[in-house]
Amino acid sequence: MIRRYFPKSTEELLHWYERYISPIALVVGFLLDNFFFLTRIDILQTHLIFFSYLILVGASIILLHFIEAGRMRNRYVVHASPLIPVVMQFAFGGLFSGYLALYSRSASIAVSWIFVLIIAGLLIGNERFRHLYSQLVFQVSLYFTVLFSFLIFFLPVVLLHIGPLMFIMSGITSLLVITLFIWLLDRVVPEIVRKDIRRIVVVIAVIFGSFNILYFANIIPPLPLALKDAGVYHSVVRTSGGDYQLLAEPVPWYASYLQYNTQYHATAGEGVYVYSAIFAPSGLSTVILHQWQRYDEGLHLWMTADILRFAIVGGRDGGYRGYSFKSAPIPGKWRVNVITEYGQLIGRISFTVMSASTSAKLESSTQ
Repeated sequence: MIRRYFPKSTEELLHWYERYISPIALVVGFLLDNFFFLTRIDILQTHLIFFSYLILVGASIILLHFIEAGRMRNRYVVHASPLIPVVMQFAFGGLFSGYLALYSRSASIAVSWIFVLIIAGLLIGNERFRHLYSQLVFQVSLYFTVLFSFLIFFLPVVLLHIGPLMFIMSGITSLLVITLFIWLLDRVVPEIVRKDIRRIVVVIAVIFGSFNILYFANIIPPLPLALKDAGVYHSVVRTSGGDYQLLAEPVPWYASYLQYNTQYHATAGEGVYVYSAIFAPSGLSTVILHQWQRYDEGLHLWMTADILRFAIVGGRDGGYRGYSFKSAPIPGKWRVNVITEYGQLIGRISFTVMSASTSAKLESSTQ
């Protein structure tokens, strides 16, 4: 007796894919995107990957409803039609995985965790959405979501400008593209589109409004900018070779990733340096601010002590490096918000200044 290892029907194939292949593909796809394929937001490879997924989704939606309307006569295509939602699911998964890699890399988790969590939820939930991928309203709502998410960082990279104007242009462009897509779909299968057009318009309006609320509440990360490195130091010196020589107190390995509540032991009159390296696309120039804030224990509020600004130029893999300095800070809780000139938070360095009678033991590093 020969045991059958391969599924014999389309439904069995789908079940086999969802049970064995899909969970592995989810993890592998995210790792490949994060470490190999989507290494920079401003290169052609990144844009081609996203464009390919977006075109694949649009084509799958049109083909699926073309078959559903009975206009497809090729029996092989009709027989394979249950696989189309899986292809659509795969393309959406690739988009969500790529967005999670890029947005989480850019995000200051202190503020942007909500948006990153939404994308992560869409990525994980995408593996259980197959039964919804046959519904036009669901398809169009997700398609508009991925279009808007893509244009938020694509237009600034192309036009070499960031800020609210670019976000507004991204929103208008996404509305124009989805309108054109719905018009094209209506030309192919009008009886299906017109049945759901009111719900489609409402859903798009809700998504569009939600994106605007998240952006102007500074919850959407400020792509294409990304904080590559940051920290608090006792000394920052730029060498003749263009590197930065940094002196810092040794911290546990995990603290260098969290950059949270670092203890800074300062002797009388000693100042504090905060260093940051911010990635920006090639050709993009902008202004970055270091907003120094001290926590007032009596008022239970963060009070702004200084705002120091400097210009950055994009293109360097490790980010444009810069630093700010605060002389003789008052002991207590401090943080430095690395923000854009429009107030968007790129990153945050938190630390506690503690009075010390002797100089702290320091470790040297080069950036």
